[in-house]
Amino acid sequence: VDVEAIRAKAELGDVQAQAQLGRLCESQQSAADRYVQAAKWFEQAAARGNADAQAGLAELYEAGQGVRKDLAKAIELYRLAAAQGHPGAQYALGFAFETGRGIPQDQAQAAKWFRLAADQGLPVAQYDLGQRYDLGVGVSQDRIEALKWLMLAAAQGQPDAATRRDTLKAQMTREDIAHAARLVETFARNRPGGH
Repeated sequence: VDVEAIRAKAELGDVQAQAQLGRLCESQQSAADRYVQAAKWFEQAAARGNADAQAGLAELYEAGQGVRKDLAKAIELYRLAAAQGHPGAQYALGFAFETGRGIPQDQAQAAKWFRLAADQGLPVAQYDLGQRYDLGVGVSQDRIEALKWLMLAAAQGQPDAATRRDTLKAQMTREDIAHAARLVETFARNRPGGH
């Protein structure tokens, strides 16, 4: 990665380069002010509507890294990025609704945002959504739908998904397991790049 070329583009106002430079600054282990620099570049790109920068800046506000901790600002930025379809922001917004951190707790809203991220293939969202369907939290209980999401998450290596999937399968009929497997195939076929 040619950091100086990206920096030059960012300084000229290239919004994609600004967001990319924010991520690069954030990941630099040696720079003492890495989060301050990341926030600077994220702020510029976020102000111009870049979803990745909005999500990155939200993470910094949530953690209080490089900026003063501000959960309300983090939620506002997650909402902006999530509305543009950013799966990480959708998941973070779902988690905020689930826990009531920085926003009133609302399990149905949590499920809605987890679903949007899960539909885009985010394994942690698929896992959480599978658990919600298994337990009926924020959604109607549906073991077949639960198994579908747990199977998808496990296929991507999401920690604990395989164990949860296997535990659930042990409580289900062969027909219900086969039904869930067909739902997984349909999901995979309908995703961009699916067969």
